[in-house]
Amino acid sequence: MPISRCRHCRTVFTPSIYHPDQQVCLSAECQRTRRREDHRKRYQTDPLYRQQCRESTQKWREATPGYYRRYRQSHPEYANRNREGQRRRDRKRQVADLVKNNLAIAMNPPRARVWLVGPGFEALAKNNLAISEVVIFQEIAATQVPAL
Repeated sequence: MPISRCRHCRTVFTPSIYHPDQQVCLSAECQRTRRREDHRKRYQTDPLYRQQCRESTQKWREATPGYYRRYRQSHPEYANRNREGQRRRDRKRQVADLVKNNLAIAMNPPRARVWLVGPGFEALAKNNLAISEVVIFQEIAATQVPAL
């Protein structure tokens, strides 16, 4: 009999005679992982399956109205954790939506000029927040030297 190695837990097992190309052992955790991977792959590639999953969820919500509200009321720690996570995701989205990712815009720019000096600055693309080192040389107004 052929022997295979589970692609998840790497243990050796004997494939089923009905499924000689079996790649996952029969442990509950490996089977759960296999089903999860298959679902994700199929959900991404099969539009009919994706629609079926959405409709199934929608039917369940219609059959159990108020479930989420009751769950949040009976699990306040979950609601608080979710609220904080949503705030974090909102802040992240706001930063990502900023045009050119510039947080400070000078309406009246100073007379000083800024030069970026050093290796790696040519790779920056309109992202002023990623600079780790900046060298600033202030322009000195031209003064007349008194004649001796």
